[in-house]
Amino acid sequence: MSPDVCKKFPAGREELAVSYYFSKHLNTSFDEAVDKVTAALKKEGFGVLTEIDVQKALREKIGVEFRKYRILGACNPHYAYKALQAEDKIGTMLPCSVIVQEHAAGDVEVAAIDPVASMQAVENPSLMPLAFEVQGKLKRAVESL
Repeated sequence: MSPDVCKKFPAGREELAVSYYFSKHLNTSFDEAVDKVTAALKKEGFGVLTEIDVQKALREKIGVEFRKYRILGACNPHYAYKALQAEDKIGTMLPCSVIVQEHAAGDVEVAAIDPVASMQAVENPSLMPLAFEVQGKLKRAVESL
């Protein structure tokens, strides 16, 4: 495999370099992007269980200014239930994180965790079919924006 496709690990072990997220840049306001993401997730069967306003939290907790950055905890109950049945500790990786952030030039980016990449850390092959299904749903939601 070529060096740009693989990364070296200790003891010379090679693994495919896998991105842990997929993203899309939007030409819209930050607040409108959050609304669009929430609606797109809903169309794919996800609800937003948590919403963390990172900008506000950093200002209040440590007194620093940060760009607009929101973390949405998206959950599809059907798939969460199946995953919990297959692996009782999988809740440590739930819900699926989707971020909306505003960059310096006013550009708004949406990024979602790739559940296939995160499930590779769990040695339970029964999770992979679920991860691929959830990946497809999250990708469709992001691509539809």
